[in-house]
Amino acid sequence: MRKFDTKVQYLKYKVLREVARRAWDGLTAEEVLDIPKVIVPGKEPTMRCCVYKERAILGERVKLAMGGNRGGNIIQVIDIACDECPAAGYEVTGSCRGCLANRCEDVCKRKAISFDHNHVAHINKALCVECGQCAKVCPFGAIVNRKRPCQNACKIKAIDIREDGAAQINDDKCIQCGACVYQCPFGAISDRSFIMDVIDIINKSEGNKAYKVYAIVAPAFSSQFSHASVGQAITGLKQLGFHTVIEAALGADMVAMSESRELVEKVAEKGAMTSSCCPAFVRYIKTAFPALADFVSHNMSPMAALAKYIKSTDKTAKVVFVGPCTAKKAERELEGVKEYVDAVLTFEELQALFDSKEIELTELTEDVLDNASYFGRIFARSGGLSEAVAQALKEQNIDFEAKPVICSGIEECRMALLKLSKNPKILGGNFIEGMACLGGCINGAGCLTHGEKNKNDVDKYGREAMEKTISDAVSILQ
Repeated sequence: MRKFDTKVQYLKYKVLREVARRAWDGLTAEEVLDIPKVIVPGKEPTMRCCVYKERAILGERVKLAMGGNRGGNIIQVIDIACDECPAAGYEVTGSCRGCLANRCEDVCKRKAISFDHNHVAHINKALCVECGQCAKVCPFGAIVNRKRPCQNACKIKAIDIREDGAAQINDDKCIQCGACVYQCPFGAISDRSFIMDVIDIINKSEGNKAYKVYAIVAPAFSSQFSHASVGQAITGLKQLGFHTVIEAALGADMVAMSESRELVEKVAEKGAMTSSCCPAFVRYIKTAFPALADFVSHNMSPMAALAKYIKSTDKTAKVVFVGPCTAKKAERELEGVKEYVDAVLTFEELQALFDSKEIELTELTEDVLDNASYFGRIFARSGGLSEAVAQALKEQNIDFEAKPVICSGIEECRMALLKLSKNPKILGGNFIEGMACLGGCINGAGCLTHGEKNKNDVDKYGREAMEKTISDAVSILQ
């Protein structure tokens, strides 16, 4: 049964699974060196020019699976794997008819365009500055801008190409959304994993006797393990060694209550407010629109808010967040968050953990996960946060109309933030719900699967919540 969208995801999973298998009993240096040979046995290459290069790349993947360069960017380029994409930039295609007008030559201020004996245009890459004017004036549309998949995926232009042809991430711009990770067809860009940290936390709990290990699962959880039920996945988590599994949607209910009140205050003071739930969106504001930092909600994300609550009731607790987001790994390292969240796993990594212990979800009995309301659960998809904030205002009898500007993907976020930076009055609303991933968390880079069905699964799962109001859900915290 297929668990992943692409073979790149499957390869990443195999590395994570092999690292995890050995980590449960203590990973030795010899075992680390052996993993590439386990995945690519024999002498016949399966993906690259030779098995030696395949194993060299796998060695780098193993390093990232073991945590990579601690303290560095969550998203990292595997240099040796990044050498298959053609050079990017403007190119003349076979559609060039060698016309007489030569508009492309006339418009090029750098004199980068010349013609061969057949009058076909050519672009001198050494002179071209990629302004795109030639492509605009070509009557045949024969000049195209070819971008690498990673650059196409990165809407904030945080990826450059080095002189040797490898991709390079601008850490000052990168928001760790992971869009490039999912789109790179060679898996040359990947996120650092903390799967070994989680195994260490579980092992040292001594069966939850030394301390209890809590798993906070993101609302998008319901759309991921389609080959099994949510209840079976919860049982699987407990078999891994987690003492308790709690919905991050409960944290979303908590945030909706407080964020709705803050919205009223922020609008009165500044005219508008932006959400703070998506760490990639928040980082985008701070890096690209620093003047708008005061518009960001002061509320913690649902992950951090719920983890803080757990540790307030159990001082020795260890908390692991499980979700679809690579940016959550970066959020976990922030001051004010890292004292509450001990590690972050993606759904990809969780599947590797299940299989490292040979836990077959479809064979398990169903456990219950019912901590949150419908509104907390739909935080996973675009528009869900806005619905929850409106509901929270209603339940608290606050006479205020939330006018959301729902932004699905960083490009829509950018347009809304540009308007806000000019004047909140032209925004067209008073609350920017920003999600860096198209469709919201359900399409995060760490998901097993992507697509429209995920949204439907989240909505269906939300309607199954026993707690029908946000107030009912948060009342259990009293």
